[in-house]
Amino acid sequence: MREDKNSKTSQNQNEKVQLQKKPWFWPAVYGGGALMLAGMLFGYNSLVSQVEEAPLPNVAEVDSGPVVETNARTENMKYPFKEADLGKVQVSQEFYEVEANAESREKALMVFNQTFTTSSGISLSMNGEEFEVLAAMSGKVKQVKLDAFTGNKIVIEHANGIQTQYSSVKDIAVKEGDEVTQGQALGKATDNEWNQAAGVHLHFEVLENGKYINPKKLLAFENK
Repeated sequence: MREDKNSKTSQNQNEKVQLQKKPWFWPAVYGGGALMLAGMLFGYNSLVSQVEEAPLPNVAEVDSGPVVETNARTENMKYPFKEADLGKVQVSQEFYEVEANAESREKALMVFNQTFTTSSGISLSMNGEEFEVLAAMSGKVKQVKLDAFTGNKIVIEHANGIQTQYSSVKDIAVKEGDEVTQGQALGKATDNEWNQAAGVHLHFEVLENGKYINPKKLLAFENK
């Protein structure tokens, strides 16, 4: 049995040697190897191409989260009267500021029955004539107070903690809760019993976060 096995092994080796001596053997081996290598490279390139050609998600389809609408429009305060009348308007009463000079502080005092009161706004007049009162900014009417003695008053709330107040107004064209736009007519300037010295005028006040500020810091009245 061992001899037969050795004989078969020797015979296989002889056949292998004879096969290797054939002129086509090694070219066939090299050719087959080359085909295998080419096949592997082709398969790798196909895989890479599939990965690179995978479609990207449409930008429009990407969920970027909830869309929040914002109002980018910011209003600058305008005069509470027609700008064309700026040349005729006088500041008959100033806003009282402790740091102001003596003349300005004196012009900011209101007198009634020999009692002095400091002005928390500015009084605007136009040669003793009535003039149309306009909303200085867009907002919502918070209050309409009718008082012939001190002068009817309109209070409008605006964005960013701003509030404007218009006193000594007649023929009021708005009511509480109304939304008004900048430049909208609110009524007409008139006189009142409490501040008779001012005659026909508009007393205009501005508050920022509940504190009175000088309207002239927001509006250019030059040296009026």
